[in-house]
Amino acid sequence: MAQREKFASLLEEKGLPIGLLTFQDIQECGYVKDTGFVWLRHKKKRELCKFEDVVLSYDAEITAYFEPKKIKNLTGVKAKEFLIWITLTDIHVDQSSSITFKKNLVALSKSFPVSVFNV
Repeated sequence: MAQREKFASLLEEKGLPIGLLTFQDIQECGYVKDTGFVWLRHKKKRELCKFEDVVLSYDAEITAYFEPKKIKNLTGVKAKEFLIWITLTDIHVDQSSSITFKKNLVALSKSFPVSVFNV
């Protein structure tokens, strides 16, 4: 199975929208089922304008722990809003079909409709 399809399958299995993280140029993707640890390696760092004037930056390597409808201890993903880059650390999908991003600063978070991330 190609890396892109492998990662899409994992997102779907965990109840996360498949447009949540970048699929461009995935060179390596891994998943440790016992711990939920996930890693992605891309050819290079990327910046994408994703939604509502928020720019996302993806490092060449992204790591996280996946749980059903949650991503914890995320590394390698930043969001830029109002000229400020903020490292994202946790993402979760709630019952009301919204997705919330938590940032590494004192309990900052922002929610968006899940539909924004469906491709």
